[in-house]
Amino acid sequence: MRSVPLKWTFAMAARRIACSVFVIAAAFLAACSDKKASPPASTAAPQAVAANAQAEKSLDMYHQLLQSKSYELAGPIGQEIVANYPNSSEAKEVKETLADTLAKAETITTRRRLEKLWIYQSGKESGGDQTTASIYNSQPGTDHVRLILRRHSQWGQSVYLFGSGKGFECGKSCAIATRFDDAAPQKLKAYAPETGEPAIFVADDRAFIAKMSKAEKISFEVTPKGKSPETLVYEVGGYVSDKFGTPLKK
Repeated sequence: MRSVPLKWTFAMAARRIACSVFVIAAAFLAACSDKKASPPASTAAPQAVAANAQAEKSLDMYHQLLQSKSYELAGPIGQEIVANYPNSSEAKEVKETLADTLAKAETITTRRRLEKLWIYQSGKESGGDQTTASIYNSQPGTDHVRLILRRHSQWGQSVYLFGSGKGFECGKSCAIATRFDDAAPQKLKAYAPETGEPAIFVADDRAFIAKMSKAEKISFEVTPKGKSPETLVYEVGGYVSDKFGTPLKK
């Protein structure tokens, strides 16, 4: 039997080793490819559980705020539930009351804004006790003129417009075209003060306050001295009669 040269033996052994290494490497690469191709473990389930828990928590808070009639706080939470969890049972439940909640929230917000327009003061004035409730006209483009309700222990009750400059076109007697909300304008008897302040007084203060207490908005047609006629608008819906005090007898 012919002997195989030693160098051939080494060559054949090296070739076998190389083939083995190639096979192992190929198997390793295939295994890696399989790992890359296989999708990672799903995280959807834990996320869904967390989302459901948060939706339930928000819904519980929404109900608590409704029970306490805190509609201005409940509204944004309800909107958040509907926006973040649109297909949830919590969103479906919120939708049944959300419109009503938002409407009530807007009413509360508007009421608070209107109440802040009024200023209530009390103290001593010209030797007597005085309480006042006042509000500035709200529309732009006109002078700042206050509508003032005043009760004084000596002078009694008064209602007047108080501006700046030379006052208003009115003598001992005049009439102011006045509109309460959307009702037809009516003429209110008025007069200018004898002391010369830039003011104009409503003659029947009691009737005026009674009508004003039921109105949301009042407008007056007046003519400032030396100027063109203008309309003064007052958002009076936030008036709180209890803050004005008890009427004083004249």
